[in-house]
Amino acid sequence: MVEEARIDKWLWAARIFKTRSIAADACKNGRVTIGGIGVKPSHVVKAGEVVAVRKPPVTYSFKILRTIEQRVGAKLLPEIYENVTTPDQYELLEMNRISGFVDRARGTGRPTKKDRRAMDEFLNMEEI
Repeated sequence: MVEEARIDKWLWAARIFKTRSIAADACKNGRVTIGGIGVKPSHVVKAGEVVAVRKPPVTYSFKILRTIEQRVGAKLLPEIYENVTTPDQYELLEMNRISGFVDRARGTGRPTKKDRRAMDEFLNMEEI
């Protein structure tokens, strides 16, 4: 068992990111923090540290239980990390999913009259 590992390798091996290069890019762009401080992809992590990963709109938090550098099966993940993400982050994710039509995707054009009424109704509902 490895006692320490690079953060980009650990994020990939723990299946938090699909590829190691995506994990490294997240580190470079400041979306991965330990103790509120952004880390480089080469940062070495140890068991017991809490890693915060920002995947907009949610910031996930993981407590490292075991450091690994080789990818493992999904069934073994409870031995690798503990998800300590706060419930309010999941509420934020749910609200974003529900209100998905408010942030329209680029290239979808102007909202229809029906879309506009639905957005206005939703926004008025939040003010109450």
